[in-house]
This record gives sequence, structure tokens and C-alpha cells, in this order.
Amino acid sequence: MADTDIKGTSVGWIGTGRMGFAMAKRMLEAGVELSVWNRTKDKAQPLAEFGATIVDSPRDLAGFDIVFTITSNDAVFTEVTTGEGGLLAEGGPNPAIMVDFTTISEAASKNVREIAKARGTIMVDAPVSGNDRAVEAGALSIIASGDKSAFDTVEPYLAAISRSVSYGGEGEKARLVKICHNVYLGIVAQALAEVTVLAEKGGVSRHAFLGFLNNSVMGSTFSAYKTPAYVNLDFTPTFTPVLLRKDMDLGLGAARELGVSMPVASAARECVQTLIGHGYTDVDFAALIEQAAKNAGYEIKSEEVEVGTGL
Repeated sequence: MADTDIKGTSVGWIGTGRMGFAMAKRMLEAGVELSVWNRTKDKAQPLAEFGATIVDSPRDLAGFDIVFTITSNDAVFTEVTTGEGGLLAEGGPNPAIMVDFTTISEAASKNVREIAKARGTIMVDAPVSGNDRAVEAGALSIIASGDKSAFDTVEPYLAAISRSVSYGGEGEKARLVKICHNVYLGIVAQALAEVTVLAEKGGVSRHAFLGFLNNSVMGSTFSAYKTPAYVNLDFTPTFTPVLLRKDMDLGLGAARELGVSMPVASAARECVQTLIGHGYTDVDFAALIEQAAKNAGYEIKSEEVEVGTGL
């Protein structure tokens, strides 16, 4: 991003969880002057080392040109934007453009968009594909929707933190794209766990099987990226089963509304639910492989083999 793209523009940021922190940091490193708010201030404070100004309330960002938001779900997004003391609360100024990265329902997005419009703010949806490590590696992808002129204004900022930015059209179209993406993520993660366990129980090491798979026509950025977790059982959370279940529920809800049969997605969702029921909540969804092994009647162990992520 050239300096001419950012001079004179006030930019705010709401949400510094794992993803939000990584994305805000990358934007700061691109030269953007950010003012940042997070519900738990301590989680935002380290960004000050990279030049961020930490503010006390979402309303401190209300008069900015652009404000980016990334929260955990519909309820939190609605609260920090339209709730009491929220970014779009009645009275006083409102941001010119609000860009939301959160994976939320189309209904929640549309509701906040209409409130934003009534208060003079244009909202752009910009859900992302990737986790915090993908952000750090410059491998994030973004699909955006909303007012085209507003998208054109914020595109340089999105490009500064991602590998690709696509415009999907007006309204909430990007929300459906991201929900479909995450439903597919759950299906592939479960299928990958099952076939890896099948190969291992047949006497093939996980790293050998996945090494072959990743270099075959069936390999993908995703399978390569999750290989270290599946091989060495490192379940340090990048995306938890609870969040994955939330997105799969959104997808299945959309399928019911649109009359789309999704039997494979429904089965995968129940596997994620079972994982959560067994106490796997604050871990990575790659723990699906441990559950698949238990279902196959054996205890899986780390192979302690160094494997790359493909990033």
C-alpha cells in the first residue's frame, strides 16, 4: 500500500482475538495508522508496540473514515456495533465506512447494514479464508460484498493484509460464500481424519500417507497446512470445534431456507458436535483425528516427525 493511499484517512479497528490481532498487526506493518478497541483491553495493548493507539470504547472510533470489525458471532457483532455504547449508537458522529470480517449470518449482517445505512454509514462485508498463521504468512483470502464504491475505497487496505481480494456483489452475498466455505472445511477436515486413520490402522504412518496425499491430485493447501496437526497431534487452537459448529449450523440453516439437501454436511456437523461433547472445546478442530482414532478402537499418538505446512 502506497503512502498516498492512507494519508489523511482515519482508520479504526474493533476486535483483537487470534485473527483480529494478526490482521491488525499486518495492517500496522503496512503503514496504516490504526486506533484499536477490544472488549478485553489487555489483548489489544501489545499492538501499541507496532504503532496502534488503544482506545477505551467503540464510540471513540465513531467519527473515523473507515472502521474494521472482527468479532466472534452474531450477538457480539450486533452488540459492539448497534448496542449501547456501540460504534453505530445513536447520537454523535458515525464512521463513513464499516468493514466487517466476522463470519455471521446473513440475517444479522442485513440488520446491522440497515441500521448503519440509516445513520449514514456504508457497510462492507469482508469475510476471510485462513487463520492467524495464514495471516502471518500472507496467505489470507477475502471475499467482499456491499456498495461497490465503498469496496473500491477499502480494497487497498484489504489487499495489504491478504493474498487475494474478490468482490462478490451487493448486499450479503459474501456471507453466504464464507458460510459455504466453512461447511466445506468441516466436511474435508472430518474426511481427512477418517482416511488418515484408515491408512494408519492398516499399517501406514500418518506422515507417509499425508505426504503422498499432499503431492497427489487430491492434495490441497488445506491438507498440507493441517498435516503437522494430524501427524504430531498439535491441537493448539487456530479455529475451535465450537466455532466450526457455529458456522456449520449457519450453513445448514441456509440450506433449509433455500431447500438444499446436505446429507454429508449434516453428518460432518454431528462429528463436530460429538467432539465438543467429549470436551474438545478450546482446542483446534484438527482434534477430529483423535476422535476418529477412538472410534476405530485405538489410542493415537504423536509421530514426532517434522513436516511442513505448505505455507
